[in-house]
Amino acid sequence: MNGKKVYWHLPGFCYFRLLNQVIMNLMKDYPDKFRDGYCIGSVYGTFPGAIWNGGRAVFGITGKDDIKSVLKIYNSRGIPVRFTWTNSLLEEKHVYDTYCNLIMKLADNGMNQVLVNQPVLEEYICKNYPGFKRISSTTKRITGLKGLLEELEKDYYLVVLDYDLNHDERVLSAIQDKASKVEILVNEVCFPGCPKRTEHYRQQSQMQLEYDINTAFPCPNRTRERSFKECMDRPAFISNEQIGEYIDRGFVNFKIVGRGMPVEYVEESYLYFLVKDEHREFIRNKIDGLLNQFQQAMKQRKK
Repeated sequence: MNGKKVYWHLPGFCYFRLLNQVIMNLMKDYPDKFRDGYCIGSVYGTFPGAIWNGGRAVFGITGKDDIKSVLKIYNSRGIPVRFTWTNSLLEEKHVYDTYCNLIMKLADNGMNQVLVNQPVLEEYICKNYPGFKRISSTTKRITGLKGLLEELEKDYYLVVLDYDLNHDERVLSAIQDKASKVEILVNEVCFPGCPKRTEHYRQQSQMQLEYDINTAFPCPNRTRERSFKECMDRPAFISNEQIGEYIDRGFVNFKIVGRGMPVEYVEESYLYFLVKDEHREFIRNKIDGLLNQFQQAMKQRKK
């Protein structure tokens, strides 16, 4: 690795808030037990009910004070919050949404980021919130080399590589001179080459826009156990040994998938990718103990 700093982008800044707080604290308190040079580059996700959100529909609502509180958890540690503004069905009328604009105004401090895939929203953000770093989303499904090279020439902070290209040597060689601008999903749970992936993104986008919580999608993943162990057998998975090779080639941004997954899956991903092998059980026990403390404290506050 030659002393390179490696940035990990973690899921669920809101949904996995407690787990992320624990992992941030442990990385600070026990740096020798985590892999050398690894740091948190951002935590991505959405506040519930934001219609700009895409990828996974998330329902609910978050009040203004709670939005501020969540932002402070990460920003006070120097960690950007990254919004998944990737709803693929957005029209101009949607960019004026009061709730989404409130979120952007509260987060507009020059530190935070947005994932984008629709020109209408991207142009609106560039004009009204230029302080946010823009990241080109994997939901664009750019699987051709020509399209990827063109995307890397655009004014994006990062471009998230489609997971089907994770091990494509022709592609990796062609983009190596832009490696620092590429973000790679290391533990994607979806099927390789899934023909329904774009359709699934659109369906999730429609659910988010219409607050349609009960619509199901005929995804083959629903018929299988989605565990981290099972994910490791997927063709797109990148092992720790392989990650070292990517880092040596200049790729230093890695994304851990986890939105819509159980907290156990995300915890196992953190333990595998971020923690040194010999300290994994120590950190696991710390995580589980601290999560239990947090949960007990929250129960006491509700009484």
